[in-house]
Amino acid sequence: MSAGPRLRRLTIQDAGGTAAAIDQGTAIVQELIEEAAADSRQTRPVSDLVLGLQCGGSDSWSGVTANPALGVATDLLIAAGGSAYLSETPEIYGAEHLLMARAADPTVVRALQDRIAWWESYAARNGASLDNNPSPGNKAGGLTTIFEKSLGAIAKAGSSPLADVLLYGEPRRAHGLSFMDSPGYDPCSATGQIASGANVLAFTTGRGSVFGSQPAPCLKLASNAALARGMADDIDIDCSPILDGMSLEDVGAWIYERILSTASGEPTRSEIIGVGDFEFVPWQLGAWM
Repeated sequence: MSAGPRLRRLTIQDAGGTAAAIDQGTAIVQELIEEAAADSRQTRPVSDLVLGLQCGGSDSWSGVTANPALGVATDLLIAAGGSAYLSETPEIYGAEHLLMARAADPTVVRALQDRIAWWESYAARNGASLDNNPSPGNKAGGLTTIFEKSLGAIAKAGSSPLADVLLYGEPRRAHGLSFMDSPGYDPCSATGQIASGANVLAFTTGRGSVFGSQPAPCLKLASNAALARGMADDIDIDCSPILDGMSLEDVGAWIYERILSTASGEPTRSEIIGVGDFEFVPWQLGAWM
């Protein structure tokens, strides 16, 4: 990839050592700040939005409230021309057939089958098992098996057709819903989504994950009222009214409107409190599940 106004390359060796590289890097950052300062907001179509779907610290209500409500919002976004990524391959395990049933064509089915098979082999090579889930925190929240967790996780993707399957960080090829292969570790998965082109994230939680992201704003969705009250500084949307009779469709429409307002510059809770400076976590070697 060639250098340009927004991309500079630098190596310590070519710069003449560590101190020289720091000086040159500082100068580059200053130039980029001046370049960015000349930017101004422009109206863009919804089709430019790419939503990264995340869940972390899930509980038994996640698959009842926040995840399916986010699925409604995902469908609304895709119907308006936007796109979305579902990821975290170990956390769709056991429910992947539901995505395959929505695949746009047989090549998408085979691509997802290949990723599942790779993960089974990858886990075995590293002395692990895809069945060794959910986490202790998930169990404390009421989830008992990976299958319960996977059914809830897939609900984030709504009901739109599955258009494509991407490798980790691979650029998006199709509009609509894509599955991007990634570990289940939230910061690592979100990093890959952003690298693939996600420009806004929606993150559901039932136990209270405080994930944030500086490269792309991240909306946090609570699955239950206790969490929404107890971590009000971190939570953008309380999805618990579904338990009191509010429809999934109404909460999903509310989430969709918040996605649009966030993309238009309204700050998320994590941005307001400054969370997300250190959430850049590429996929590293080893059994990252």
